[in-house]
Amino acid sequence: MKPAPETVLTFKSGITMKNRFMLAPLTNQQSHEDGTLSNAEFKWLTMRAKGGFGLTMTCASHVQEIGKGFPGQLGIFSDRHIEGHTKLASTIKSYGSLAMVQLHHAGMRSPYEVIGEKAVCPSDSEKHNARALTLGEVYQLRADFISAAIRAKTSGYSGVEVHGAHGYILTQFLSSTINKRTDNYGGTLENRARLLFEIVNGIREQCGKDFLLGVRLSPERFGMKLSEIKTVSQQLIDSHQIDFLDLSLWDVFKFPEEAIEPKKSLLEHISQLDRKDVKITVAGNIRAGADVRYILDSGIDFVSIGRSAILHHDFPQCVIDNPDFTPIQNPVSEDYLRSEGLSDTFITYMRRWPGFVKDKS
Repeated sequence: MKPAPETVLTFKSGITMKNRFMLAPLTNQQSHEDGTLSNAEFKWLTMRAKGGFGLTMTCASHVQEIGKGFPGQLGIFSDRHIEGHTKLASTIKSYGSLAMVQLHHAGMRSPYEVIGEKAVCPSDSEKHNARALTLGEVYQLRADFISAAIRAKTSGYSGVEVHGAHGYILTQFLSSTINKRTDNYGGTLENRARLLFEIVNGIREQCGKDFLLGVRLSPERFGMKLSEIKTVSQQLIDSHQIDFLDLSLWDVFKFPEEAIEPKKSLLEHISQLDRKDVKITVAGNIRAGADVRYILDSGIDFVSIGRSAILHHDFPQCVIDNPDFTPIQNPVSEDYLRSEGLSDTFITYMRRWPGFVKDKS
C-alpha cells in the first residue's frame, strides 16, 4: 500500500517522523553576521515545526567561516553557535518535529564581499576568484564538517544533512568540470567523491547509529551528471552509513538533460535506485496537494517542501486536511508574508524570485 502524507515514517535507526513532510533547507539571510541564531530565524523555523512539518531542516549552516555563502547565514563552525542551536533544536522538537541542521560550505560560491578574502575551491578558479585548497586544507575541511555534526548532536538535534548539492564545495569536488586536482581527491569519480564519503563515514563514527544522517545531492547543473550522481547515490546507500538521500531535482517533473534513458523522468531515475534500508526524499516544484500525492505514489518516501512552506507555515496540515489543497497564488503582499513568519530581510530576499512578492505601490 502506498503511504498517505500523514503516515508515520520509521528510519532504520528506529527514529520516527510523524508524517511525510520535510521543510526544505531554505536560504533566508535572517541570522546574525557572526553566524549566531537570530530571533527572526528562530521564529521562521519554529513556526514551520508548529505548522506540522515532520522534519524541520535549518538553512544551509556553514562549517567554516570562509565557507559562508550569503549574508545573515546561520553558522555551526564555532562553539559560540551552540547556545542558539540548542534553543532552536529544543523548540522544534517540542512540536513533535525532527530537528536537523544542514551542514554547508559554499567553496568558490563564497562571495568576496561576504568573506573578505579569496574563496576556496578544489582547483584554482579565476572566474570565481577562488584558490585551490591545499591537501592539508582538504583534511581540515573534512574535520570541520565532522566537528560541526558533533556540535549539532551536542545541541540536541535529531541529526544532520551533508550538503553536496547546488554547486557548493562538495559539488565542486564531485564535478569533473570544476575539480582539476591531481591527488586522491581529483580525477576519477571515486577520487572526486572521496571527500563526501570520508565526511559521511566520520560523522557516523563520531555521532553514532542513533543520529540521523542525510546527504543532499543534485543530478544536474554545476557540472553534475545524472549517471555519476546515480552511481554516488547507490554507493551511499550500499555503504549503510546514511539514513536518507535528499535529491534536489530543481523540477521533479522534468526529463534529464543527460541522454541516458531519456524517456525516463528524473523522478523515475531516482525512484528506481535500489534503496535497501535508506529513505529517499526529493525537492523541486512540489507545490500542491496533488503534487505530494504524485511523488509519494511514485515510491518516494517523503517530500521536501520549499516554496509552499514559505507561503503556508502549516502546509502539511493543509494537505492532510485537504488532499487537493492548492497554495495561495503569487504574488503575495509583504503583510501576508509577515503573517507567515518572514522578517523584512527575508521578504527582501524573496524579491529575487520573480513574481513572488507584490510590487510596492
